[in-house]
Amino acid sequence: MSSATTATPEVSKWILEVRDVKKSYENGTIEALRGVSLGIAQGDFLAITGASGSGKSTLLHLLGGLDTPTEGMVLFRDQPLGKSGGSGNGAACLDLDTYRATSAGFIFQSFHLLPALNALENVQVPMLGTGSHPRNREERARALLTELGLEPRLHQYPNQLSAGERQRVAIARSLVNEPQVLLADEPTGNLDSVNSAKILEILAQVQQRHGTTLVMVTHDLTIAATAHRHVAMRDGRICN
Repeated sequence: MSSATTATPEVSKWILEVRDVKKSYENGTIEALRGVSLGIAQGDFLAITGASGSGKSTLLHLLGGLDTPTEGMVLFRDQPLGKSGGSGNGAACLDLDTYRATSAGFIFQSFHLLPALNALENVQVPMLGTGSHPRNREERARALLTELGLEPRLHQYPNQLSAGERQRVAIARSLVNEPQVLLADEPTGNLDSVNSAKILEILAQVQQRHGTTLVMVTHDLTIAATAHRHVAMRDGRICN
């Protein structure tokens, strides 16, 4: 008796993958990305460097679902994000709002904390659309802030916190929905050397403790050297 075999679809080793991505603005007159391909494994710590205008922040925004490519594809666990173009692999597109809410966390250079909310309230903001009970939201936010050494500052407002403390609140906020991917855009750009070192240490600990995939954009090669992998960008392309 003969038996039929069914081919198993090949599963990528990448949690995030960029396939020949191009990104242009102003009807194609500005080319921010010019055919970038990149794979990022689960649990990786990747630094992306380059001069201003090299395309590194544009790439990070595409990885985070904050923007979509003009051409090419961005995939999360083999599933195209949003309206990524290209031939695809037959998989349905992943809704960008869902991806950002459940799978990706963001840390920005300028913190982006809401001034009318205290630290405890700011951290809970990403959970407001998840249906989580208010008590669970507060407990989760309190635990993260305590883990980051901010228990005495829970009820302080952003203008009452130092720059380093504000960035730690932003890190707690980025982790509150337990993202699989953490995306940091110049997270130490507004900090002095002492606070920069503290934030880098915190990010490394988070990445190791939770197995989070961390992608960090920085112009500082010393900071990039703390990552597991480093890619450099120039004129919208990866050059190493």
